[in-house]
Amino acid sequence: MSKVLLAAFPLSLRLGLVIILSLLVCFQALNTGSVVIPFSALLGVTPLDDMQSTVLWQLRFPRLLLALLAGAGLALCGALLQNASRNPLADPYLFGIVSGAALGATISTIVLPEWQLLTPLFAFVGALLAVFLVLVIGASSRWQRLESLLLCGVAVSFMLSAITTTLLYLSEPFAANRVMFWLMGSLSQASLTHVALISPLVFITLLLGLLYRRQLDALVLNDESARSLGVHVQPLRLVILLLCAAVSAAIVACCGGIAFVGLMIPHLVRSLFGLSSVALLLGSVWLGAVFLASVDTLSRSLLPDQELPIGVVTSAIGSLFFLSMLFKYRRG
Repeated sequence: MSKVLLAAFPLSLRLGLVIILSLLVCFQALNTGSVVIPFSALLGVTPLDDMQSTVLWQLRFPRLLLALLAGAGLALCGALLQNASRNPLADPYLFGIVSGAALGATISTIVLPEWQLLTPLFAFVGALLAVFLVLVIGASSRWQRLESLLLCGVAVSFMLSAITTTLLYLSEPFAANRVMFWLMGSLSQASLTHVALISPLVFITLLLGLLYRRQLDALVLNDESARSLGVHVQPLRLVILLLCAAVSAAIVACCGGIAFVGLMIPHLVRSLFGLSSVALLLGSVWLGAVFLASVDTLSRSLLPDQELPIGVVTSAIGSLFFLSMLFKYRRG
């Protein structure tokens, strides 16, 4: 039904609607908060005072950029992994990335408090360590299918979560609360440094995905058909896994755990724009960015003088989305 409705609109109109929606989301994100910044000031019609200028350029603008990049990156990784594994439930966080990042953040906050300012770096190293463990276990067991690596990731995730939980249990409550708030996802510490860390990884991954679009389309069929078309299946899957691991690790290190974006957005894009890799990748980048920026604005405005962790909001929306999909398939 959605494809029929989209086909009724010309391409130029659809692109115009995409641009308008994106601008509205960005303007609303920059305008939401205790310090009101009028739309006329955002458009450059009226000048900003010193307070508005500080809030806009040092707080809200880096936060908006980080939300857009994190949403685009997570959705892009989800789309790539789901296509490469032919598994609709594949998600970048299933490789133990969040658990590894949590362990790194816990170590920097509790075990080495003098290194607390380097929490994102410890989280990034921990996430990469989790992926390394998954690959080592998978290689030692001669598991070559990505689905098997997903099971490896679940096992590593539980193991690292157990270590993290033990450290939190033995730590002081205040330090444990800081780690728990970070684990639930937050963009409150956003900076242009975080943007500079994530943006090259997201753009390189998107570019490579578009360059290898035909190989990705072939992987959707089956391994035998892909090999007959000249696709090197296992090396391509390994490259996809490593790229997605690097992007996801960087996002988790800067933003904490933000669930369901990489799992939910590709499903929405397929229902709206079709199954081709180009439409899936570009649509996931756009919709993931708009979705996470909207959710971040919502998390800042739901409660007065208080901010909800963004991962809590995405989890609530994602669970409702998959429940609706379940009821839809049952009726169908």
